[in-house]
Amino acid sequence: NWYHLFLVKLLEVVVVIQSQRNSYHARRSEQRKEEILQQAAEEGKGRPVVVLLHELTEYEGDWSILPALPHLFATYGQLASWFIFVEEETRLRLAALFIMFVFSKEWFLGRGLHDDGASIIHHYAFSEDPSSFTYPDPSAGWAVSKPLLKRLAVRLQHESLKSDFTIDLHHEIALYVWEEGNGPKLTAVPEFCSQMRDNCATSFTTFLPDCGEPVPKTDVFVAVKTCHKFHHDRVPVVRATWEKDAGFLEFYSDVSDSSIPTISLGVPNTERGHCGKTFAIMRRFLSGAVPRADWLLIVDDDTLVSLSRLRMLLRCYDSREAVSLGERYGYGLLHKGYSYTTGGGGMVLSRVAVSRLMSSGCSCHSDDAPDDMVIGRCFTSLGVPITHSPLFHQARPDDYSGKLISSQQAISFHKHWNVDPLAVYKHWLKDDLPRDEL
Repeated sequence: NWYHLFLVKLLEVVVVIQSQRNSYHARRSEQRKEEILQQAAEEGKGRPVVVLLHELTEYEGDWSILPALPHLFATYGQLASWFIFVEEETRLRLAALFIMFVFSKEWFLGRGLHDDGASIIHHYAFSEDPSSFTYPDPSAGWAVSKPLLKRLAVRLQHESLKSDFTIDLHHEIALYVWEEGNGPKLTAVPEFCSQMRDNCATSFTTFLPDCGEPVPKTDVFVAVKTCHKFHHDRVPVVRATWEKDAGFLEFYSDVSDSSIPTISLGVPNTERGHCGKTFAIMRRFLSGAVPRADWLLIVDDDTLVSLSRLRMLLRCYDSREAVSLGERYGYGLLHKGYSYTTGGGGMVLSRVAVSRLMSSGCSCHSDDAPDDMVIGRCFTSLGVPITHSPLFHQARPDDYSGKLISSQQAISFHKHWNVDPLAVYKHWLKDDLPRDEL
């Protein structure tokens, strides 16, 4: 009977920590690697291979997993039976990894998430029955068996992806594995957990790490992009919600309006892209026209933000480094493309990053070029990593799995379409602490 069941041996496991090049994240992932190896030494049942994804190759786009699979299989496929992917804040309990599985079968394992409704970030896939398709909860980790990884690695070397964009990594991986019914769907396994329980092999520590006191309000300069037609509907939402938490904030529009006030940077409004306006904002940030700050946050006028949580997160980063932080998307990553911080969720840039960008000669090919993608391409050419935080969101809460975002302390959401933005802010982003404690 080929349904031969046996226990996973640690020697046959490759743990891939989805690490990042930024110095803070590189340290955290190295600490997680050491924890795993120390645990293995104490168990005395073999030593797994632990790979830091950002060290696998020189290619920055490996974070999107699919480009890395052929190299992973070529390097470790001879000895490994299982490849387990975890976040740097995912804690692994090796003793619980001794799970049963069917030998020589394609397995895709994890903690299942599903959309609660039609989701724009998933291109409205399975919109008639969102719960029919599950994808792995990244915080709980996920695993693929060797036979599946082998098939994926071969396939990736001979065909292109249907979309050039990487938007929601784990949903897109699940779609690629499923292959419209020709591959396996995700199998939900109780050992993959977001919160620790008995028999859990994984659990998640935190989305918002405690790195000390939040950076001061005056360390963050906030630039809000708007235009005349939104002065009376979107701008009042910013003012009624999160503007009061800013140390320095300016509204940039196509016209000056002293009642808000807004500042015109001499760049005409464009229906999309806004590259000219964003580059003008970065030039102003470096000039003496505004108070000097270590960090620049650029948002749209329909972005909702928790500045108190952002200031907590920024304590983890070194403002003396070139840092580009937010929700990371990718373009053409299977073919040496580039990553970028998506603009709607908010782009956070250190002063050093802005200075390097502006002195590099990178520029917009037109005022309406997509600012976030142009900046991402420029940073990629400069060797500045695009650092991801899942707390930034390009879309509305309804566009994400409720099971996932309810466990986060979100920093941003974007778009007012079909939602009450005041209610979204109050429910998802407003902190109840007194203002002087934030």
